[in-house]
Amino acid sequence: MSTSPEISPASPPDALNAPSAGRIARSAALVIGILTFGKLFSLLEKWIGLDRFGVGIDWDTYSAANQLPSQLFILISGGALAYAFVPVFSGLLNKGQRDQAWKLAANVVNTVFLAALILSVVVFLTAPWLVSHVIAPGFARPYLDGGALRDPLTGAALTQIARPDRVMQTANLMRILLLSLMLFSISGLVSGILHTHQRFLLPALSPIMYDVGNLIGVAILARFWGIYGAAIGAVIGAGLHLLIQVPGLIRLRARWMPYLNWANPELREVLLLMLPRAVGLSLANMNLLIASNIASSLEAGSVAAFDRGYALMQIPQTIIGTAMGIVIFPTLALLSAAGNIEGKRSAMSGSLRFILAASIPAALMMAVAGRPLVSILEGGAFDSAGVSRVFFVLQLFALGIVTQSIGEIVGRAFYADKDMIVPLLAQLFEVTLNIIFAFIFVNWFRVAGLGLANSVAVGLEAVLLLIILRRRWQGIQEGMLFTALVKTLIAAGVMTAAMMAAAPVIYGIHLPFDQRLVNLLRGGAQIALGASVYLGTALLLRMREMGELARLFLKRGT
Repeated sequence: MSTSPEISPASPPDALNAPSAGRIARSAALVIGILTFGKLFSLLEKWIGLDRFGVGIDWDTYSAANQLPSQLFILISGGALAYAFVPVFSGLLNKGQRDQAWKLAANVVNTVFLAALILSVVVFLTAPWLVSHVIAPGFARPYLDGGALRDPLTGAALTQIARPDRVMQTANLMRILLLSLMLFSISGLVSGILHTHQRFLLPALSPIMYDVGNLIGVAILARFWGIYGAAIGAVIGAGLHLLIQVPGLIRLRARWMPYLNWANPELREVLLLMLPRAVGLSLANMNLLIASNIASSLEAGSVAAFDRGYALMQIPQTIIGTAMGIVIFPTLALLSAAGNIEGKRSAMSGSLRFILAASIPAALMMAVAGRPLVSILEGGAFDSAGVSRVFFVLQLFALGIVTQSIGEIVGRAFYADKDMIVPLLAQLFEVTLNIIFAFIFVNWFRVAGLGLANSVAVGLEAVLLLIILRRRWQGIQEGMLFTALVKTLIAAGVMTAAMMAAAPVIYGIHLPFDQRLVNLLRGGAQIALGASVYLGTALLLRMREMGELARLFLKRGT
């Protein structure tokens, strides 16, 4: 018997059916809009954090300390469990077995809470060793100042002062952040429950509430406790992440009770499905851990530069790929439970065409006009060389925006079919390539080489999964996909040419404002020009995806 919470219905909801295309469109518009606002708010929070702490030892230790708790959350609740739980939960609801479905939800919540508690205790006790041997071993030793090693952008010799105290600071920060893992272990599964019932508003708002907590930490608490205030703010944000979703559970007439039963057959099915996905996520998360490891041995600020470049890349990737993945996954799970393969083909094709039409121009925009965004974030923390370094990381990461967004959709198709093995093997392939490419490219591009390695490896993984899915489903309307790809590439090419041609004019105009406002205006003008050219060219090419995209957002107002 566990003392952790359980979900059980006071009055169970009706059995679920796959939503209509219109409802999927409206849900996607809702999630995209909220995630867009959320990413902008997150940028504000990160900007304030960098403005307060700068790109140096404190922010490096915080970035490194957050790695393991974040990966543990993805492993036990945010990724592996959610992908295993939703298909089984949806299947029970689709069959009208409501009592069993909610009993499963109760078991899973309590099991995850207990697992998070045990893992947190282990990590708490071993934190210093984990930091010095796994997460950031470079923090425990000085960087060799050997004149031959130089920054590829500035030509300056690369040095780093030894700071052994960084190990304990990182370990203590990680111990505080483990509290957020405890809260996320519950809220992540609550999001899955709400998604299954096509309730997307509150789960989409929850990351914003997490950023609110982070903002409290860096803007207020950090004044009293320094970088530790930022960690406390993250814990507050995790609590808000959970609390914002409680009204959704109330509307489903759910209530919390202590209950734990590991003999439940549906729980065992979830755990069996979870294991391959958990291993796959562990392998995939090695990409970030390896990158943090390598970056910690480079010049000071490399960990933060990699973190900022990765975070900026995730803005379009989250808005496009994650948003569509969140909406389409429960639909694919319901279609799989009903054996509707034609419905799955149609849903997958429409999702992929949207991904192509949105992610390709977004990737090129980030690669061409991303420098002002980096400058806006600096808040005085980056000098000119630092801005160039982060932008270089972003440019090489941008190559993977398209393939990472595709991977968000294609991977979920396998999980909806309760197949965790094929994605596991594909991720093993991807991680192997990433390790090889990381050690090669970092010699040529320093920290930016880590972004390139990730982009290339993820791209090859996405191609492999698409080939397998096409054979399994006997087609995914590839004719329509090819047409969409060709038209998108043409429109995006015209857009890129226009943005590059206009850059000397836009950046040559003197504006008597604060430099960050100038950067915002210049970057905004370049992106607005690119978007206008892309949309105009798309209309001339009669891209049906643009019409569908317009209807997707217009339906929000009907």
